[in-house]
Amino acid sequence: MAKRSLFQEPEESNDSEGIVRKLSDFESGEPGDCFALLSKKEQAETRDGKPYYRCQFRDVKRTVTSMIWSDSTWYEQCHNSWQTGEYFKLRCRYSENQYGPQIEIERIRAILPEDSAEGFDPADFLPRSRFDADEMFKELCQIVTDKIEQKPLQQLVMNILTENADQIREFPAASRNHHAYRSGFLEHVLSVTKTALYLSEKYRAYYPTISPPLSEDLMIAGAVLHDIGKLRELSTQPHGADYTASGQLIGHILMGRDIVREHAIQIEGLDPETLLRLEHMIVSHQNLPEWGSPIAPHTPEALLVHYADDIDAKFQMMAMALMEPAAEDQEFTSRQNPLRRAIFRGQVEREQ
Repeated sequence: MAKRSLFQEPEESNDSEGIVRKLSDFESGEPGDCFALLSKKEQAETRDGKPYYRCQFRDVKRTVTSMIWSDSTWYEQCHNSWQTGEYFKLRCRYSENQYGPQIEIERIRAILPEDSAEGFDPADFLPRSRFDADEMFKELCQIVTDKIEQKPLQQLVMNILTENADQIREFPAASRNHHAYRSGFLEHVLSVTKTALYLSEKYRAYYPTISPPLSEDLMIAGAVLHDIGKLRELSTQPHGADYTASGQLIGHILMGRDIVREHAIQIEGLDPETLLRLEHMIVSHQNLPEWGSPIAPHTPEALLVHYADDIDAKFQMMAMALMEPAAEDQEFTSRQNPLRRAIFRGQVEREQ
C-alpha cells in the first residue's frame, strides 16, 4: 500500500479541477489536476540566507518550475520526501512569465496504483526520438559496412556497435540541451555520420592532392564513435539522464578513447597510425578545453567531425525552440532554450 502520510491528496470534486488533464494542455492562468514527473530538485538560498527549492515537474511535452519557499506548505515534504524520478498527482495553477512556465502547487501526493484508471501511464513522461530506433541502428550499421573499406577498422567499429546495441538504441545524447531524450544518442550519431560522409565526399573532390588524402574510412569511424563514451558517462533514469561517478570525474571523451582501446587490442591487422588518428578524433571532437577536449583537432578528419558534431547539436537546439507552440503575433521565441537566445520566427504585420 502506498504511503499517504506525507502527501495531501487532492480532494475529489465535480468541477473542472477534478478532471485530470495533461500538464502540457494547461493554458496560462488555468488551474487543474494533472500527473507529473519530478525531473529536478535544486536547493538554494535567498539573499537573506533562507533555504528554498527550485523544482521542475514535467510531462512528455512541457517542463514547469515550482518554487518551494521555506515558509511554504510543501517545504518540509519537499525537503524530506520528494525524490527526482518520482511521479505525482498535482492540483496546481499554471502560469507563464519572464522566467518561463511555472506552477503554483495547491495539492500534491505520490502516484497510487488506482491512478492508472484516470489515465496515468509512465510512458507519457518519456520523450523519445521522432525516428524509429531499430531503423536508425540498421542504417548506421549499413553505412559502416558499406563505406569503411579497411576491414580491421570496420570490424572495430562494428564490434563496438554490436556489443552496445541496446544502450545505443535507448540512450539520450545528453542530460540536457541537445537530443536529451530516449534514442537521442543514436539520432545524433547517425546525423553526424551522414554529415561527415557528405563532407568527406565533398572535400576529397575539392582537394584531391593533399597528403595524406582525406580518409573517408576515418571520417565515418570517428563520427560513429565520437560520443561512444557517453554510454559510460550517463545513466538513464525516469526523469532523464544523470551523470555516473566516472562521468563526473573522467568524462565521455577519455572514456570513449578507453572503449576504443579495449576493443582495438582484439583486432588483428589494425594499423597503429589509424588507431592513433581515430583516438585523436575522439579526444578532440569538442575542440576546446572549456568544452571538454584536452586538444584541438590536428587532422583534417578530426576537424570535419568536430564541425559535423557541433552543427548537429546546435541546429537541433534551434529547431526544438522553433517547434514550440507560439502565439500568432510572436516574432521571437523565448530565451528559455539551450542556446539562451530569442530566435526570430518572422515579422508580424500589425494594424496601423
